[in-house]
Amino acid sequence: MTPKTTATFLACTALVALAGGAQADTALRLAHWLPPSHSLQTTGFEPWTQSISEASGGKISFSIFPAQQLGSATDHYDLARDGIADISYVAPSYQPGRFPIISLAEHPFMVTNGIEGSAAFNDWYMQYAAQEMPDVHVCMAFMQDPGTLHTVEPMTLPGDLQGKSLRPANAVMGSMISLLGGASVQVPAPEAREVIARGAAEGITFPWDSVYLFGIDKETKFHVDFPLYTTVFVMAMNKGSYEAMPEDERAVIDAHCTSEWAQKIGSGWAEQEQSGRVKAMEDPAHTVHTPTAEELAAWREATAPLMDAWREEVSAKGHDAAAIEASFREHLSAADALFE
Repeated sequence: MTPKTTATFLACTALVALAGGAQADTALRLAHWLPPSHSLQTTGFEPWTQSISEASGGKISFSIFPAQQLGSATDHYDLARDGIADISYVAPSYQPGRFPIISLAEHPFMVTNGIEGSAAFNDWYMQYAAQEMPDVHVCMAFMQDPGTLHTVEPMTLPGDLQGKSLRPANAVMGSMISLLGGASVQVPAPEAREVIARGAAEGITFPWDSVYLFGIDKETKFHVDFPLYTTVFVMAMNKGSYEAMPEDERAVIDAHCTSEWAQKIGSGWAEQEQSGRVKAMEDPAHTVHTPTAEELAAWREATAPLMDAWREEVSAKGHDAAAIEASFREHLSAADALFE
């Protein structure tokens, strides 16, 4: 580590206290790439790891490594696969084409919210996780609350993106921007405001409150009020680490790798993102456009080729795309999280 990263480690690494002062038998490293102040750590990872430690009677402890301390955001699947981290927070879309099944959830106009949506998503994806991610033990999957389009000038119809440059949230959004005649500006989230401020991009697809968290609200004053997309994540565990644990400790891990916990981990973050929509609606400096039925139909029609491409890609890999898609929609509908 450099002196800077060492200082960050000392300041930010969260070591979960052992219940009752018991000596830990298993010390696990959890890696993620968000800042340690992010709500996903404070309302998600920390309560989750503390619950595991307490349920194990102090036999399992965690060190949390935020802010890419163990590796770049794009490498977190491989960090878990290779044992650099015991558990890692993976954004599958950071490696486009590697995990096509899970990318279904990131397509436009699928999910209404990230709370019930996360539980439904986990239920659905666990049917395919071992097949699509065989190098790791997939603990659970959850999703971000839906994001939308935030721009420096009004862009309320698909044709408004023609000739524009925007920063996409994930690979699917990058494909959508290209499909609609725009250009993608690929930069990490912390750099997005600067890119927009200097005119290199005219908007971004982003969750609501993250616009405020990253200061992007200073540049983008126009927003479209619809659940354009979501981004999905996986908690991946190194297979060797999981299999080496005593049976009673594996049982504790299994009890915390559930749809209920997927919803709990995602809920605090989802509620925070939803609060950003309220801020924008109440801020006179911002304009939030609610699409008409006709405008929404135009967006659906314009983005439909993205789903056609997904079906072709998944079918080409030998999967039953129609059955996978139908199952996902059924899970979302049962949880009242399907956007219709």
